[in-house]
Amino acid sequence: MSEQEHINYNRIAEAIHYIAHNYTEQPTLDEIAKKVHLSPYHFQRIFTDWAGISPKKFLQYTSVQHAKKILHNTQATLFDTAYETGLSGTGRLHDLFVKIEGMTPGEYKNKGKNLFINYSYVDVLFGRILIASTPIGICYMGFSDTENDAFLELEKRFPNASFNQATDSIQQNALQIYKQDWSKINQIKLHLKGTDFQLKVWETLLKIPLGNLSTYGAIAKEIQKPKASRAVGTAIGSNPIAFLIPCHRVIQSTGLFGGYMWGTTRKTVIIGWEASRVDIMMKNDNEEYQD
Repeated sequence: MSEQEHINYNRIAEAIHYIAHNYTEQPTLDEIAKKVHLSPYHFQRIFTDWAGISPKKFLQYTSVQHAKKILHNTQATLFDTAYETGLSGTGRLHDLFVKIEGMTPGEYKNKGKNLFINYSYVDVLFGRILIASTPIGICYMGFSDTENDAFLELEKRFPNASFNQATDSIQQNALQIYKQDWSKINQIKLHLKGTDFQLKVWETLLKIPLGNLSTYGAIAKEIQKPKASRAVGTAIGSNPIAFLIPCHRVIQSTGLFGGYMWGTTRKTVIIGWEASRVDIMMKNDNEEYQD
């Protein structure tokens, strides 16, 4: 991400944060543009370049009513929906190429002892991330505004590991998830430290298709623990792999987006962006069909 792209993302995030807190007043394009210190023309152009659609259309995707509609229309199970989506290109689903490797009981108990972890900082579509990997796979991917805070979070998860600031092929492959062409991604392997329950929840999150949403209760039913919604929420809140394991796609049954480890504004941005990607892909697929 270039410096200008980073500036533009921050402006978009600030605009969406403003909208999220003033949604009932239905702010106009002029009002939002003024909030981010841009002319309406430039704001509309930058926003459309980033999202692929107009700010007005994007706001529909970040509204409670749109979220409720998606939840209401999702009749099949997450697994059925995942395999029946049928979108091409960036519509490929995470579960088709992501495999979770749980750490051994010894690795889990020893908090990363004898683990060698490479890590690096990268600017991606939704901000700066720290991505970390073992020889087996990605063990952490988290957004952070400061490099020091990001590393402290990684170190807290693996206090006894050995760290080396370096980029490797495992990280580079996983970072392809932020590109619009997923066809170049090899199978991504994740090397995660978690309980059996957490791993099961995280695996289930991978079944939620791009542009779809689910609820904590639906996830609990999917793992056959219908009374464990609160425990599911805790497991989702402990997800160590931002965006790739899409915990941002789980919202409250009321349609409210709820909290997010890496910031509620970022969650809103990602949900809206993914919805816009699906909208664009559907239009492209329809055009190809008509041709």
